[in-house]
Amino acid sequence: MKNQFIEYTEKFVRNELGDDATGHDWFHVDRVRSNALHICKEEMSGDPFVIEMAALLHDIPDEKLNESAEKGKEKLDSFFKTIVLPDDTRNHITQIIETISYKGGKYTELATIEAKIVQDADRLDAIGAIGIARAFAYGCKKGQPIYDPSIKVRDEMSVEEYRKGKSTSIHHFYEKLLKLRDLLNTSAAIKMAESRQQMMVVFLEQFYKEWDGQDS
Repeated sequence: MKNQFIEYTEKFVRNELGDDATGHDWFHVDRVRSNALHICKEEMSGDPFVIEMAALLHDIPDEKLNESAEKGKEKLDSFFKTIVLPDDTRNHITQIIETISYKGGKYTELATIEAKIVQDADRLDAIGAIGIARAFAYGCKKGQPIYDPSIKVRDEMSVEEYRKGKSTSIHHFYEKLLKLRDLLNTSAAIKMAESRQQMMVVFLEQFYKEWDGQDS
């Protein structure tokens, strides 16, 4: 029965996010699912079904991908009405989805190991080579410039400022991406993050060399 729930959820998510161009498409979701299950196995902790379901559904209610946060929540609630899960399982999955977002770096205490694992898996996909690609895809979709040295990096932000304030794709590395490694919850994720972190550091070094015309 659990495999049927997973397959049904996969089809739903593919239908909702398959054509997304912001870096939150089906392939992102599938990578987060794979990362999460790998971390679960390495840590030997957590409920794999809850983890997989939360990973699959984690972007469905995201306000970035919906008309509003309310519309996103309605979409997730509507999905849950189409499958029969125990109340505690459904509530656990929903709680994970509602608490793992970055939201401008505001700290949220995660209640379960499952939430920590899914958050780590999502954050791993925001860094490294794929994270770099996703940063520019999202910046392009938002109409942000690649880089503008006259714009200052924002340190403290409200959720509203984080979502809608003026920034650039390069600034996004300092406002979020480079911070994520130190915010990971599990040993397995921290180990996975090392090479990805280094990839971003090297990329930025090369970017500035080329920006200043000093790469020859």
